[in-house]
Amino acid sequence: MKTEQDIHWHAVFTASRAEKKVRERLEEEGIECFLPVQTVVRQWTYRKARVEVPVIAGMIFVRVSRQEQIRVLQTRGVVAFLRLKGSVGAAVIPDRQMETFRFLLDFSEEAVEMTNEEIQPGDWVQVVKGPLKGMEGELISRSGQTKVMVRIDWLGCAMVNIPVSFVERMKSME
Repeated sequence: MKTEQDIHWHAVFTASRAEKKVRERLEEEGIECFLPVQTVVRQWTYRKARVEVPVIAGMIFVRVSRQEQIRVLQTRGVVAFLRLKGSVGAAVIPDRQMETFRFLLDFSEEAVEMTNEEIQPGDWVQVVKGPLKGMEGELISRSGQTKVMVRIDWLGCAMVNIPVSFVERMKSME
């Protein structure tokens, strides 16, 4: 019998441009998964269209036990689990980080931007107004714009533009 402590979020690499198909196959297998997507406007020569694209190309997240990892790897389109250098098993993404990342994607009116560049920690803030109210993250300034950033261990950061008046400084980072 598996307990809630045995189940963790993991990042899984997929074949090129196969993220949505992998999500469908994992859901058919009854495996809890999350594919972060957002709708963007794409311009072609003679037309524009709104298309749903993955926020992180070539990656999907799964919440599974160690035993279920084999089923994930046997799914067509799955390449490998994200592993940390020198470690044996798949890298675990803390539940709190995934919850905050999902909240950011669900309620942000702006496009979410992912980066894996080294960004120095800034002031820890809580959003007090707008659709992201209640979310916590780091306040940074990048390219002259104010952003709230959510760190995801081993993957980088998700960022979204936000007016400074929508946030309040918190006492300390968790």
